[in-house]
Amino acid sequence: MQTDDTIRRVAVVGTGLIGSSWAAHFLARGLEVAATDPRPGAEGELTSYIDRVWPVLTQLGLSPGASRDRLRFTADLKAAVTGVDFVQESGPERVEFKVKMFADLDAMLPPAVILASSSSGLTMSAIQAGCSHPERCVIGHPFNPPHLIPLVEVVGGKATSLETVERAEKFYTRMGKRTIRLNKEVAGHVANRLQAALWREAVHLVAEGVVSVADVDAAVSCGPGLRWGVMGPNLIFHLGGGQGGMAQFMNHLAGPVSRWWQDLGQPVLSPEVQRMIIQGVREEAAGRSIVELEKERDQAIIGLLALRKDLI
Repeated sequence: MQTDDTIRRVAVVGTGLIGSSWAAHFLARGLEVAATDPRPGAEGELTSYIDRVWPVLTQLGLSPGASRDRLRFTADLKAAVTGVDFVQESGPERVEFKVKMFADLDAMLPPAVILASSSSGLTMSAIQAGCSHPERCVIGHPFNPPHLIPLVEVVGGKATSLETVERAEKFYTRMGKRTIRLNKEVAGHVANRLQAALWREAVHLVAEGVVSVADVDAAVSCGPGLRWGVMGPNLIFHLGGGQGGMAQFMNHLAGPVSRWWQDLGQPVLSPEVQRMIIQGVREEAAGRSIVELEKERDQAIIGLLALRKDLI
């Protein structure tokens, strides 16, 4: 896919955890970033976040022109987006908020500027409902944290043009991302649905007393999770079929897997189950702070990214 070099200045709308990570990533890729958020203290939180993750981004490798000095913050939305080539919105996950936000952005910007939302589960068809130029609106859903995880899910709404989807894909690819394009809208997109399915069974197994929180995490991270960091489940099971590949895997395990599916749990996150999970996570963390756990996670991800660099 050809890269799109026309996008040089990006607006990050909403500087919570995801927005701050996007801002850091865009800066590390040599772009100018205009960030905006009306929350009191948002500017300080953003700069502190970027200062904290910049050594990690430096370790990964900065693009030519990358500089924290290319960040500009303003609480004024219109001032932030004036003159930008691309907007990455990462505001609250409420459809009424995003509908109004996109309508406002649509009225402020020329039709050629792409409006992308980081929404983790809302559909673009709903978000773009108030826009006069809905064809330029698209979902660009990252995985946390965006400055490290390559995946971006690109999803158009009913009124989104194919040109917008393709331009967004080219831009994210130039930013070092691995994009996947959804052919239709579904709540939660793809990756979140996959991890929700796994977590549902993890919660069920803990709630039923089958395993502890720490051990269910170990079952993933020390088992299939290691393989999933290299290949997806379908290709992994293709290898699981030996020389016969997926055809042999289906012949051998389609029946047992189907029976396991029928036995999977349907847990409810009741107050009691929530307390079990929260207490189990605290015990597993063993006194490590969120910042300490983030550092452990980030260094492991950096190592894995280096190992599989040619696969992304």
